[in-house]
Amino acid sequence: MKVCIFGAGAIGGYLGAKLIQAGECEVSLIARGPHLKALREKGLTLVSEEERVTLPVTASDNPADLGPQDYVIIALKAHSVPAVVDSMQPLLGPETAVVTAQNGVPWWYFHKLEGAYEGARVKAVDPEGKLWDGIGPERAIGCVVYPAAEIDEPGVIRHVSGDRFPLGEPSGEKTERAQTLSKLLVGAGLKAPLRPQIRNDIWVKLWGNLSFNPISALTGATLEQIGAQEDVRAVVRAMMLEAQAVGEELGVRFAIDVDKRIEGGASVGAHKTSMLQDLELGRPMEIDALVAAVAELGRVTGKPTPTIDTVLALVRQRAALAGCYDY
Repeated sequence: MKVCIFGAGAIGGYLGAKLIQAGECEVSLIARGPHLKALREKGLTLVSEEERVTLPVTASDNPADLGPQDYVIIALKAHSVPAVVDSMQPLLGPETAVVTAQNGVPWWYFHKLEGAYEGARVKAVDPEGKLWDGIGPERAIGCVVYPAAEIDEPGVIRHVSGDRFPLGEPSGEKTERAQTLSKLLVGAGLKAPLRPQIRNDIWVKLWGNLSFNPISALTGATLEQIGAQEDVRAVVRAMMLEAQAVGEELGVRFAIDVDKRIEGGASVGAHKTSMLQDLELGRPMEIDALVAAVAELGRVTGKPTPTIDTVLALVRQRAALAGCYDY
C-alpha cells in the first residue's frame, strides 16, 4: 500500500510520521525548500509531550520520482491546491484515491450529493475547474482535520493537540478504499472514524473557521477575546446562523447548537486563528475556502448571507492591502 502526503508541513508531517511509525504502508512526502533539504539529510522528527522520534523518510519535490499511489493525502491549504494539480499527475493511477485534508468547503462538495445541486461546482475554491477536471471527483475522500501541529524548524514537527481525522466518501458509502484508509490511520494511533455523512462533520468545523477566523484577522483578537466581547460574539452568532441555514438547505444536520459551538471556540483560549497568523506573517490567507465558498453556497441555495458577505468584503480588503490576498 503506497501513501503519498502532498504537502509535508505541520499536519502533513504529523500524518506522515504517524504512518511511518506504524509501518503498515509505504509512505512518501512531497515537500520543498529548506524543509525538504532537512527531511532528506536528517529525516523527519516528530516532537510531542510523550516523545521525540526521528524517522527516515522518502521525500521529494517531484511527484514523478514517486509514481502512482494508492492514496494521495493533500495536506496543503485549499488555495494552494489548484497550482499543483498538473505536477500531481504522476501520482494518480487508475485506482488512486485523493484525500482532501483541508479546512473549508471542499471542491468536490456537490459530487454524489443527492438532490437538485448534484454535480455543481464550487467556484470559490476551484475557479477554473482544475481540481474537478484534473483530479476528478470520483477520486475524492473527505477528511476533517482536528489536530494542531507546528513546524519548529525545517524537518521538525511539533504535535500540539488532537488526533482526529474523520473520513467519508462523498456518496456516504462504506467503500473498501475508505475502510482501508480508516484502518491505516487507526493503526497509526489516530482516530479516523468513517462517517456516513462527512459533510455534517465538515460544516461543524467550518462553522467556527467561517466566523472566528476572519473576525480575528480584522480585529487581531484571540478566540478567547472574540468570545468574551458581547457585540463581537453577536457577529459570530449571526454568521453561524446564516451558514446553518445554507447547510441545512443542502441536507446537513448540525449535531450541536450554535451557542455551544461558539463556547467551544472561545474555550480554546488565547489562541490566534490560522488566518490571523497568516496575515501577521504575510502569507496567503484561506479566505475563499472558509468564507467566500459559504457565501457562494448561499447564492446557490437562495439563502441570504448578509453578515457573511459584509465580513467577507472587509477581510478581503484587509488581506489585499497586506499583500495576503489576490482578488
